[in-house]
Amino acid sequence: MIGNPRGFWRAWIPALLWLGVIAVESTNLFSSQHTSRILYPLFHFLFGLSWEQFKPWHFFLRKTGHVLGYGLLSILLFRAWRATILRAGNPGWSIVWASVGFFMTVLVASLDEWHQSFLPSRTGTVRDVVLDSAAAFAAQLLLCLWMRQKTDAPPGVLSNA
Repeated sequence: MIGNPRGFWRAWIPALLWLGVIAVESTNLFSSQHTSRILYPLFHFLFGLSWEQFKPWHFFLRKTGHVLGYGLLSILLFRAWRATILRAGNPGWSIVWASVGFFMTVLVASLDEWHQSFLPSRTGTVRDVVLDSAAAFAAQLLLCLWMRQKTDAPPGVLSNA
C-alpha cells in the first residue's frame, strides 16, 4: 500500500506537526484572554482602537484562525493519505484521499472542542466544529478544483475511485 517510505514520511510529518500546533492552540495558553493581551495592545498602537472597537476584530481573528488552521489540516491530511493509499494510474486527486482528510479533520475538530470544554478558560462549542468542518470541506473543494486546473484534464480523468 505504501509506495516510497521516504515519501510517506515526507507527507505525514507536516500533518503530524500541524496536529501538534492545533493541540497547543487548544490549551489555556491560547484562550481568548491570553490572545487579547497580545493583540489588543498591538491593535491599539497601530490603529488606535478602543477595547470595544477591538472586541469584534478579536472575534474575527480567532475565527479566521479556525478556518485557516483546519483548512490547512485538511489539505495536509489529503497529502498524507495520498502518499499512503496508492491509487491506480497515480491520479492527482481522489475522492478517497479527500474524504479521509475531511473526516479526520472533523474528528480532530470535535476532539479539540471536547478537550476545551474541560478547561475553565476555554469553551468547547459545536459552532466551532461546524466552522472547522466547513473550512475542511472548502479546502478539499478548492484542492479538487486546483488539481483539475493544474492537470488541465477533462473532469473524468481525475480519479473518483
